[in-house]
This record gives sequence, C-alpha cells and structure tokens, in this order.
Amino acid sequence: MSAIAFQGEFGAYSHMASQLAYPALNPLPCPSFEDAFAAVEESKAELAMIPIENSLAGRVSDVHHLLPETALHIVSECFLPIRHALMAPAGARLEGLTSVRSHPMALGQCRKHLRAMGLQLIAGADTAGAAREVAQLGDVRSAALASPLAAQLNGLVVLKDDLADADHNATRFIILARMPAPMPANPAVTSFMFQVRNIPAALFKALGGFATNGVNMTKLESYQRDGSFEASQFYADVEGRPNDGNVARALEELAYFSSHVRILGCYPADPYRQKYQQHPVHLLFKQE
Repeated sequence: MSAIAFQGEFGAYSHMASQLAYPALNPLPCPSFEDAFAAVEESKAELAMIPIENSLAGRVSDVHHLLPETALHIVSECFLPIRHALMAPAGARLEGLTSVRSHPMALGQCRKHLRAMGLQLIAGADTAGAAREVAQLGDVRSAALASPLAAQLNGLVVLKDDLADADHNATRFIILARMPAPMPANPAVTSFMFQVRNIPAALFKALGGFATNGVNMTKLESYQRDGSFEASQFYADVEGRPNDGNVARALEELAYFSSHVRILGCYPADPYRQKYQQHPVHLLFKQE
C-alpha cells in the first residue's frame, strides 16, 4: 500500500488530516518535518502531509525554511479544524492538575485557558508524543493537550474538550509529492517563492504586477535565509494558475525585479477557502 508521511506520532493532527484527505494511503509517522520531506524524496512515501499555517498561531516557520531546499511540489491543500482535548491518566481531576505538555503551537493556541487554570506549560516535540509521555508517566497531576484520537490511542481520559482561546482555530496543510500535479481547473492556488533584487523599492515593483493585472494575493510571508540581513526570501499564494494570462503577466513582472522565482505548485483551491472568508471555521466542518 502507498504511504503518506507526516511529522509526529499516531494521533497527531497531521495523522488526522492524512486520514481525512487520503484514507486509502498508509500513514507513515516521522520524527521531524525534515524526515517527512525525506520520506517522499527517497520514495518511502508517495505524499507528505505538512502543516504550513494556523489561524491562531500563524506560520509553521520550520516548514518555510525547508521548502526552498526541497525539489518536492505542492499538489494539494487541506484545512483541518483543531479541537484540542485536555487529557490525563484515569483517576485525574481538573482541579488536581499541575502541568500540561504539548507542542508549543498547541500550547500557544490555548495559553489563556491554561494560564487561568494555573498549569505549568511544558513544550514537547508534538501533541501525540505529549499524550504518549503523559500515559507513560501515569501521574494524575500531569496532563497533555492533543487530539481526542491521541487520547484514545494512549488510554487517557479527556477532562476537557474543544479547548482553544478562539473558536476559529484551524490549520492549513499542504500536500507534497515528487512530481507536480496536472494543471487544475479554476479555482486554483499557485504557490511560489522569490527573492527580490537588492535595489530600492524592489518589493513594491515586484508585486505591482499582481495589482495591475487583477491577481489576488492571499498570502505573503518573508523571512531571512543563510544568516543574511540584506535580502529576504518570500513565500506567496495567489489565486489562479501560471498559464492564466493575468497571472502569467504578473509572474513575468515579478521575475524581472527578483533574483530568482520558483513555482512550488499549482493545485485546486480547497472549497473551504471561500467559506472561510465568510463564516467561522467551526461552522465549516460540521456534518451535513
């Protein structure tokens, strides 16, 4: 059976997203994002399910730094509502808890609730791993913040579910493959990376073509690479396909003012993108 790689252990949100989007593929847990990328690059898996941003905690910075180094292509995207559960060994009570462990992003998404409960926050490698550690400790004062699936797999009791500081907590995943996907029909998303030339107003000029050609840029992220403070690397998403006339003209203008441009992938827009702009995330994923 073909496999889909993800960072974390069984019960992680990436595992849940993999099951949701590709139920026929065998889930392959990996210790790190780099290992998940490598699993696809080395043909140990057909795809990798990689979280790239969260509606509360923002971008997953490790992924943005790995994308320029890989030859993999983005072939799809998946949005997953995040519903954290506070779990502990059997016999634990909410008022008896003293600490909670989880991935730093999960802790950040529930920080107000956890601080109000007076719990010590302990950062771990991933949410499902934190659940496993708490199960192994067997201490009724120690809890984990993870998915209900992680509680089930590790024999923990959910003391409080649907925990988050906001009700629009969702994570966007990108799916990576060795080969690019066939050019999709619209609505589509094109993701690319670029570095502007080190000249005055280079970014303004590079992005001007998207405005003048009526291309909607839905995401733009900047970060430094290789310890340099002189030039920034940018990641961007735009609506449309590279072979659409307006997108092609905008990309041509971008290339003129950039030292390099790389298309990461063009793929179908998740149908929840449009609904996400109009409704809270928790309404998007309810059962029909």
